[in-house]
Amino acid sequence: MLNYNQSFCSFSVNDLKKAKTFYAQTLGLDTKETPEGLDIRTKDNISIFLYPKDNHEPATFTVFNFKVDDIEKTVDQLTADGVSFLQYTGELQTDKKGIFRGEGPTIAWFADPAGNILSVVQS
Repeated sequence: MLNYNQSFCSFSVNDLKKAKTFYAQTLGLDTKETPEGLDIRTKDNISIFLYPKDNHEPATFTVFNFKVDDIEKTVDQLTADGVSFLQYTGELQTDKKGIFRGEGPTIAWFADPAGNILSVVQS
């Protein structure tokens, strides 16, 4: 069994300044610059660490999810704040707002300035 004190997730970005602006101002998360990158804390004290990578390639999958109570309200607010939601066709067909309403949770995906995929999820 793994014995640990704390956990965090991390992923790369190609521009720390743009990432800081997006995560701090657009999403409203607590951000702190460190010599190694950008330390982000969610309101439930989950830690995300972003590190710069010159040859960054965004993940092709969701790297972080935010649970929300009202996805419609959240998507509308983030859209007003300049966030563009991803549009999918096929099995994960999203509506014109970018919300998937199929089997499973209601979810909407968006990308950070480096192209990493994030989501808001309503259970």
